[in-house]
Amino acid sequence: MAKAAPAEQLKLLELQGLDAKLKSLAGRRRVLEQDPRITDLQDALNVANGELGTAKVAVHDAEAELRRSEADVEQVVSRIERDEARLNSGTGLSKDLMALQSDIASLNKRRSDLEDVELEIMERLDGLRERQGAQQQIVDDIQGAFGSIRAELDAAIAVIAAEQTEVRTQRAAFAEGLDAGMLAVYEKTIAKRGVGAARLFHGKSEGSGMMLSPGDLAEVKAAADDDIVFCPDSGVILVRSAEWN
Repeated sequence: MAKAAPAEQLKLLELQGLDAKLKSLAGRRRVLEQDPRITDLQDALNVANGELGTAKVAVHDAEAELRRSEADVEQVVSRIERDEARLNSGTGLSKDLMALQSDIASLNKRRSDLEDVELEIMERLDGLRERQGAQQQIVDDIQGAFGSIRAELDAAIAVIAAEQTEVRTQRAAFAEGLDAGMLAVYEKTIAKRGVGAARLFHGKSEGSGMMLSPGDLAEVKAAADDDIVFCPDSGVILVRSAEWN
């Protein structure tokens, strides 16, 4: 059975207090790091970015369609201008000039139809651009909220991280002064149980929160003062003192 002076064993409660504080700080930090607002905003941002991407593609496609429509109109206008120049020159046979007039009329009709299509595309494009702008605003708003909450959480986490560093430094300095064999037993216990040591207070194990059975209590009391004893229920080191009997 491992041994350590009773006064040395009492120091385990202070070490356990530091470890409990580190555990609490780690829990608080984990809660901040897993803040559901971040997950919700990230999900919302993913959806909003997806819809923004769709809106951008629609605008891009409509702009390409408009360029093609404008090119079609320009092509017809060029033919009209060329035919009108020939017609105005008055050169050529009468039947050829009449054919030009007919061709120009057809081209003007074609131009009118193409310009109607062009106008429809422009109106549709205006609507698509407006939709894209509105969707961009949604993305910007979510990113703004995300950034604000992230900054708030990062600041809180930084405070906890600083406190963790301070407590770890205190723990390391305190542990250096402890009995090496006892410390090794404690470290093995806390790694396995999550708690390393607890008081035996008036027959109650503060490690398990339960009263020891008469048999277990008798066995603990029969142990030497420098024996390191364990809670039969929780498995943690039981720190004893005559004041707590």
